[in-house]
Amino acid sequence: MDWSIQEIARMAGTTSRTLRHYDDIGLLKPSRTGHNGYRYYDGPALVQLQRILLLRELGLGLSAISDVLARETDTVKALNGHLEWLGQERDRLARQIASVQQTIETLKGDGKYMAQDMFDGFDHTEYKDEVEERWGKDAYAASDAWWRGMGSEEKQEWKDRSQKLGSDWIAAATSGVSPDSAEAQDLARRHVEWLRGIPGTPSAAPGGDVKGYVVGLGEMYVADPRFAANYGGESGAAFVRDALRVYAEANL
Repeated sequence: MDWSIQEIARMAGTTSRTLRHYDDIGLLKPSRTGHNGYRYYDGPALVQLQRILLLRELGLGLSAISDVLARETDTVKALNGHLEWLGQERDRLARQIASVQQTIETLKGDGKYMAQDMFDGFDHTEYKDEVEERWGKDAYAASDAWWRGMGSEEKQEWKDRSQKLGSDWIAAATSGVSPDSAEAQDLARRHVEWLRGIPGTPSAAPGGDVKGYVVGLGEMYVADPRFAANYGGESGAAFVRDALRVYAEANL
């Protein structure tokens, strides 16, 4: 069974022009084309369109969506990730609704504000502005979609890996080894591999300026106390910066 382009556009809340554009750029191909030139879409094509629309909801550009679809070929796993994210969004919106309702009741009633309840469910995405300013909105959207698409176990594994890397950096910085030592350079190698695993960053994109990205991150670790805290403070962050610079000059 398949559906015409007009039917799909109506059901999906999009336009035939958009679907034709998706076809032109290879993002969503029709399952067949009729004698009259009309495009028709079968079940798997509808699933692909659903994934595209979900990724659009996350703010991804079309090129980033194409990369995600090419990388995440297990459709069921990818949709399970989307489902978990949607459940989190549902819970977050429910908390926001309850928060706003509480504020309305406060304004209508005794005027006693419960500050701890007024911002429940609001996600302030701590590093969003920095990432978008330095590497663009697609970079943030791709990494954000990748993170939200993870299951809880995958997220915990990633957090554990990140924390281990941070603690190893702190241990090396306080041990007195130099940034160009074998120990520090092995940490730098691990750090770059860790960065390469984050979609949307120059280190993950083919042809990206990996060297400039790694060196720039090192500078940001020192300049921003929020990042420096991950490495034991400004002096620890400076050690990471210097080690990454040595590694980048030699290997990237």
